[in-house]
Amino acid sequence: MEHIYVDHAATSPMHPKVIEKMHEVMQQAYGNPSSIHTFGRQARKIIDNARNSLAASIGAQETEIIITSGGTEADNHAIFGVADSYQHKGKHIITTEIEHHAVLIACQELEKKGFDVTYLPVNEFGVIDLDVLKRELRDDTILVTIMYGNNEVGAIQPITEIGELLVNHQALFHTDAVQAYGVEDIDVKKQHINLLSVSSHKINGPKGIGFLYLENGIQLSPRLFGGEQERKRRAGTENVPALAAFQLAAEIAISERLEKRQKYEAYKNILVQILKEHKIEFQQNGLVENTLPHVLNLSFPGTNVEALLVNLDLAGIAASSGSACTAGSIDPSHVLVSMYGENSERTKNSIRFSFGLYNTEEQIKHVGSELSKIVQRLTAK
Repeated sequence: MEHIYVDHAATSPMHPKVIEKMHEVMQQAYGNPSSIHTFGRQARKIIDNARNSLAASIGAQETEIIITSGGTEADNHAIFGVADSYQHKGKHIITTEIEHHAVLIACQELEKKGFDVTYLPVNEFGVIDLDVLKRELRDDTILVTIMYGNNEVGAIQPITEIGELLVNHQALFHTDAVQAYGVEDIDVKKQHINLLSVSSHKINGPKGIGFLYLENGIQLSPRLFGGEQERKRRAGTENVPALAAFQLAAEIAISERLEKRQKYEAYKNILVQILKEHKIEFQQNGLVENTLPHVLNLSFPGTNVEALLVNLDLAGIAASSGSACTAGSIDPSHVLVSMYGENSERTKNSIRFSFGLYNTEEQIKHVGSELSKIVQRLTAK
């Protein structure tokens, strides 16, 4: 039985060329980048090249990139760093109800420390209302942190409009772009983004590496203390092999971005069309045209998440109920609760399919066929 992986939003397989690059650097560039000898300079050159490449991928300067251990650290560094550095200007933060837990729980921690956090609601398509954001902005707001694209339903927020809204306000704008990076066209300068988080393992790179874009001139207190790495912003010897691999993964992702978008949109249409052909009752969570191209979240009335996922797995299909960080939790998705309310059946019968490397049209057709059989079986009277 062929096993089909359609859970790329949780994590993605490493690209074979990326694995080769990481292995090569592990073998050949093992010096400490802080050392002044040949081995150290060799490692330092790899870091500098990676930083330049990653910065260019979002329209930033190399001095504006802080290498992190991934998206969670990048989010935490942005939120706690801004809170520490700018609390003299105010203690109000704005975020949304549908953020990744790396943002939500960080904000909840700040509430315990005396900060006031506003959690913006979203509409039935998972998008905030800009007018509500305008109303909630205060003179003492120091940070607005709103994700670029949602990891569960794929909803894309009006990032450019938010950035423009904050140009003449003291509040800094941070966006968690972990799901959007590599598939959306991001330009931090044009979009007036001050801080942005990215993770390597969502774009076929290794786990344990990511970056935080920090616009030059913004103060950010460090989270880690020790050496003077990352311009004294993040102590610790750099993970050179992972960073080299991350650089290559990002370059591949961006060079293939348009091609991938078309392919994933086609996969969505194939899956939806097969369900319709089998007369399966379902609803899409989020708008078709305003979601990340690789994420499709569907609700199946008369079923439940656990039964769907178990049956899919038995059929060799790996999908998920949403955020991998809450896998195994019986609590309904906080994203779907925000979109539809706590009592909505959609919070209990929705599945996320997310596409990526190695998926083929034939695989998606097979997923559609097997999914149809499973739903028919689970809803049979």
